[in-house]
Parts: sequence; structure tokens; C-alpha cells
Amino acid sequence: MDVRSKARTLSGPVDDPSKLPKWNFDGSSTGQAPGDDSEVILCPRAIFRDPFRKGQNILVMCDCYEPNGEPIPSNKRHGAAKIFSHPDVKAEEPWFGIEQEYTLLQKDTKWPLGWPLGGYPGPQGPYYCAVGADKSYGRDIVDAHYKACLYAGIDISGINGEVMPGQWEFQVGPAVGVSAGDQLWVARYILERITEIAGVVVSFDPKPIPGDWNGAGAHTNYSTKSMRSDGGYEVIKKAIGKLGLRHREHIAAYGDGNERRLTGRHETADINTFVWGVANRGASVRVGRDTEKEGKGYFEDRRPASNMDPYVVTSLIAETTMLWEPSHSNGDGKGAAAP
Repeated sequence: MDVRSKARTLSGPVDDPSKLPKWNFDGSSTGQAPGDDSEVILCPRAIFRDPFRKGQNILVMCDCYEPNGEPIPSNKRHGAAKIFSHPDVKAEEPWFGIEQEYTLLQKDTKWPLGWPLGGYPGPQGPYYCAVGADKSYGRDIVDAHYKACLYAGIDISGINGEVMPGQWEFQVGPAVGVSAGDQLWVARYILERITEIAGVVVSFDPKPIPGDWNGAGAHTNYSTKSMRSDGGYEVIKKAIGKLGLRHREHIAAYGDGNERRLTGRHETADINTFVWGVANRGASVRVGRDTEKEGKGYFEDRRPASNMDPYVVTSLIAETTMLWEPSHSNGDGKGAAAP
């Protein structure tokens, strides 16, 4: 994840990223540039209110470039912005809602918050959306993050305790296009800052504890204007068919260590199998009952891992469903299993 930041003083308040100056940092210290040409250029892209310094202070989401203007290899925003600026994609106003799961760890032991040192709590079941000191661990941190994101202007739509004790989730969205990636990255940054203050470590590992414990994902909910309109369910089914045909490509882009999570157990589909279904949380892609009933709406890609890059995932979903056409398919959706 490796979120980093630096601060500078401006002569006055700014509310438009295009009016902010470019800046730079020593890329040789972060593994992003060689020592003999170490400057990496920071280009401001999005502004949020600063929940830590408050007042007129701001947080600025930037992406990174070489001095010649080329995006550095780790800059995934640049490619995503190209896809989301495509006329066919812009016309469809793609909405994303990302469910970010994470685990709070004790700083010195790297063991989940609330777990007995070197031991295990009782089996999963009582902890999901739970209350009580024996079932819910870290709520003060989670609520502080929620409030900070609301203050910052992030479209955070909710939080909840997850199935594994010490694990939580927040949701960002609906957000349009590349903004979804900007907002999720800044929400992650704010979470890192708050856990830093609390003396707790946040983990985005997709399977932080091996064994009979739920992993951590970043389920990505998605719709286009056509999907949200009358007849949208047919558009949704066609889009899911395309996702099935590119399953391997998506899995490769959906986060590191995801094979430890996508086992076919603990509310996941097997990593090697693509299957979709209505209200099926053991599927690769889930369609809600309301969407089926109303004949329009959205679907949920349940494959992305908690450590996925939202720029990569959102732009790949948009590209596959709106710009990509299979050359080897007879158009019947073969390769994508029916519910």
C-alpha cells in the first residue's frame, strides 16, 4: 500500500487542483527513481478538506511523473483517467461503490486487535456488525475515521464491523469514474493517519489470519447509465458475460495474495472459476434481488482483494464492460457461468 505524504505552505487558500503548483520528491528514497536522476514530479489532481489541521488546510491527491512528463510505472491513475475520459465511457457515467475491508492489528505483535496474545477468540459468528466489549474491537478508531472522511468531503456511505473480529469495513461511493480511486486512496490515507495516532497498525492483507477466518476484500459495486435505466438488466448480464471472458486478466489485476482469499470458502468463489448469481455471496459477481426485481440497477464484483489499486480495478471494469469486444466469442456469453 505504501501511502506517503509531505506538506507545504501556500500563500493563500486554493480550491482548484489546477491552481496548485507542481512539486517533487526524492524518488530514489522510495524506489521510484534512480539516485542519479531522483526527482519525481507531483501533479495535484484532487482536493479534500484536511481533517487533521482543519481550517483552510487541504489534503491534495497527486499522481507522479518523470521530469520529461511521462507517468512513472507505479502511476496507475494516468491510465485510468484515459479510460474514464473516453467519450463512450463518459457518456455512460460509470458509478462505483467500493467496500474497503481492513484489519486492525496490535502494534507490537501484529496480532488482530482484541485477540488474546498468541491465541484465538471464539469462532466467527458473533462479531459481524456486533456491539459489546467482548465482540467489537477498535470502534473508537473506526468512528474517528468515519467522521474524518465526512469532514474531508469523501463520499463515505457507511461502516460496519466485519465477520472476523478486529476486521472492519467502510464504503466509498457512489463516485463517478476516476473520482472513486481518488476518494478511496485518500480515505485509506486518513485511516493510516488515525491508526498512527492510536498506536494501532492497519492491514490491507487479503488473508491476514490463515485458517477458518474470513479474508478481506474490496468488493466493487458498479453501474452505468444504461444499467440504471429501463432494460438495464440485459445490459448487466451482457457486461457480466464480458467479465467472465476476461476473468484471468481481472484476477491478475485485483490485488496481491488474493489466491489465499479466493478459495471457494468464507463467502468467496474459487479464484480459477467465474460464476455469477443473484444474491449469491459465494459468487465472483453478485446481482442484488432489487436489481433482478426492478430490471435495472447495479452489480457487485466480489473478486478484488482489500489491497487492490482502485484506479486499476475501476478502469479495468469500465474498459471490459464498455470498450472491449471479444473476438473469439459467438456472442452467447460462453465462458461466463450462468447463475
